[in-house]
Amino acid sequence: MVYGPAALAVRVGVEDKGRMTTEDKNALATPASKRYRLNDTAVASRPLEPALYLVATPIGNLGDITIRALETLAGADVLACEDTRVTRVLLDRYGIENRPYAYHEHNADEAGARLLAALEAGKSVALVSDAGTPLVSDPGYRLGQLAIEAGHRVVPIPGASAPLAALVGSGLPNDAFLFAGFLPTKDKAKRDRLRELAKVPATLIFFESPHRIGDTLAAAADELGVERLASVCRELTKAFEEFRRGPLGDLAQDYAEKTVKGEIVLVIGPPAPDAAPDAADVDRLLTELATTLPTAKAATEAAKLTGLPRKDLYQRLLELKGTA
Repeated sequence: MVYGPAALAVRVGVEDKGRMTTEDKNALATPASKRYRLNDTAVASRPLEPALYLVATPIGNLGDITIRALETLAGADVLACEDTRVTRVLLDRYGIENRPYAYHEHNADEAGARLLAALEAGKSVALVSDAGTPLVSDPGYRLGQLAIEAGHRVVPIPGASAPLAALVGSGLPNDAFLFAGFLPTKDKAKRDRLRELAKVPATLIFFESPHRIGDTLAAAADELGVERLASVCRELTKAFEEFRRGPLGDLAQDYAEKTVKGEIVLVIGPPAPDAAPDAADVDRLLTELATTLPTAKAATEAAKLTGLPRKDLYQRLLELKGTA
């Protein structure tokens, strides 16, 4: 029989077993390694099907964990993480005794092979990063690819996300956004990348280190424009959470000599829409194109250059020629 969390919740330290329900007794009969704790209540994890479970963990505040994530961390046959010390803090907070194994960029070949072997053996494998969602700017991406290529089921367990938390707290447009990870550390490569993204019609989201944020803001102000709006989002969900909002030029000045600590997400608003071309400029363009191209082709070329409707440009060119 499979018991859900509500049915299996029992008070930790209950002494009067005569007053316990059958479900309570079943919960206590579950191995401790397959339980988790909510406040003073122990909960037995449900059985997990064989799969690779990608579990989102809190990005700061340990309260930002989902029930489904706790069930998965407690119930997985194998639990893999970036840093066992970091993950152990989360597991201890929720009374999870499942032993975590390290999987990171330095042991990815060896540890990844063991995790894939566990999947081949029909085990359930849970993967977490130190904070946030696995595979987002961390080595879990490689393991996920290999699991999919081998035909294993991959199950996302969603939860906390630093890019989304920064986006919704930034006050910048969120109807379209691009998460671009970390910018290059070298100044020229960083500026080249910013120029590539300058015209993307979406809000841009970057991870950045505290000791580079000043230089990055200066480069962004130069390449994207000093008036472009942005938000420096620091220590998200933690005690000293901070949002600094304003034009890139102002933020670059604020952070030029500032000592910054903590994890940072930089959010930059979309570019301002291009202003409509001046009517006189459009007429000059049409007249110039018409000297070497037929009317229809001149209107087509003008539409490509201005973004204006070809039909309207064609009609205007006829008017300029006096044949409308």
